[in-house]
Amino acid sequence: MLKSIVQEIALWLRQQGMSEHLTDSIAAFLLFAGFIVLSIFTYFIARKVLLTIIIRASRKSDTKWDDVLVEKKFFGYLANLIPAYIIYIITPLIFEDYPKTIGFFQATISVGMVIFVILAINAFLNSAAIIYQDFSVAKSKPIKGYVQVAKILVFLIGTIIVLANLFGKNPLGLIGGLGAFSAVLMLVFKDPILGFAGGIQLSVNKMLAPGDWISMPKFDADGTVIDISLTTVKVQNWDNSISMIPTYSLISDSFRNWKGLEESGGRRIKRSVNIDMKSIQFCTPQMLSKFGKIEYLTDYIISKQKELEEYNASRNVDNSILVNGRRQTNIGVFRAYLTEYLRSQPEINKEMTFMVRQLQPSDKGLPIEVYVFSKQKEVEKYEALQSDIFDHILAVIPEFGLRIFQNRTGEEILQAGNE
Repeated sequence: MLKSIVQEIALWLRQQGMSEHLTDSIAAFLLFAGFIVLSIFTYFIARKVLLTIIIRASRKSDTKWDDVLVEKKFFGYLANLIPAYIIYIITPLIFEDYPKTIGFFQATISVGMVIFVILAINAFLNSAAIIYQDFSVAKSKPIKGYVQVAKILVFLIGTIIVLANLFGKNPLGLIGGLGAFSAVLMLVFKDPILGFAGGIQLSVNKMLAPGDWISMPKFDADGTVIDISLTTVKVQNWDNSISMIPTYSLISDSFRNWKGLEESGGRRIKRSVNIDMKSIQFCTPQMLSKFGKIEYLTDYIISKQKELEEYNASRNVDNSILVNGRRQTNIGVFRAYLTEYLRSQPEINKEMTFMVRQLQPSDKGLPIEVYVFSKQKEVEKYEALQSDIFDHILAVIPEFGLRIFQNRTGEEILQAGNE
């Protein structure tokens, strides 16, 4: 039927006085152009009707995936394939006597169809990534890196098919020929390959996920992970600056993930104050009487003093010399006070490690360390609690006849020299 239409057009052209050897070719091209115009016209009508129906259906449905596919123009790219495929089929029927023309037009149309398929797959992958974010597993296992790898493969394969169509080669043969350029490809795609390998290890070993707080001094990163891609991990630091860390560096180098702290029952407070060892002494009766009036020490002083008196009496200790037997010291009473004071704080987790201990004495004095866990894990509240505790410790130390050790200032040295 198409051939007869071409012949009718050619006859009409000859009647108009056109040269006979050109009429067949021009008739074929005119018919081909007519089909292109008709396909385009049909495409716009079908696109308007079909896409309108799809959009309305997606809005009425309760699912999100169809809305995302419409938003990313997935159906629009697929609609482009219909007129292209129709023209592709009709081309050999119209240009039956012109094999080279058939090859040219079909190669061109094939390139367009491949591009539309690539764009449709890209839109589908973008939609899948968005839909995946609604699942709870997305918080611990992001797929952005895998989606980017899939896109690279799709565009690479699509490029190979396009080149094969343009040069009239077999795509498999062209892929085989790329083996000679494997070294170049490895160099060009080194970062994506390393990033993909690193991303797999991070995901499989559950080392990192969006929302984790990490610190990596090498890259000046200390903050929350906000994005994990194929080649980089984006970290928003506490000063709101953004650090970009190569994904593979998180495998090859060390970093600290504070997720365990955030999921635990508390955040550690581990800090010490140095006591001047010259201020440490045995407690006198007057000191014990004073300490016994302190709220957190009343029961301790009574029970401890009774225990020591019974011990010394059982061994006939000469109490006229304080070195004999067992005695309370102001540093020991201070540690007891500090323990009870911390136990009274509601923001301290008593179920986790709880210690007030002495560390190794040095030329800086005797360190008394507080080793407890705060229920508050937010930085601001945690630091405020820690500061409140040590504000109190520094203020209360003189009440026990103790002094905090600190190096002399220049002014104090000069004053001592003048004296």
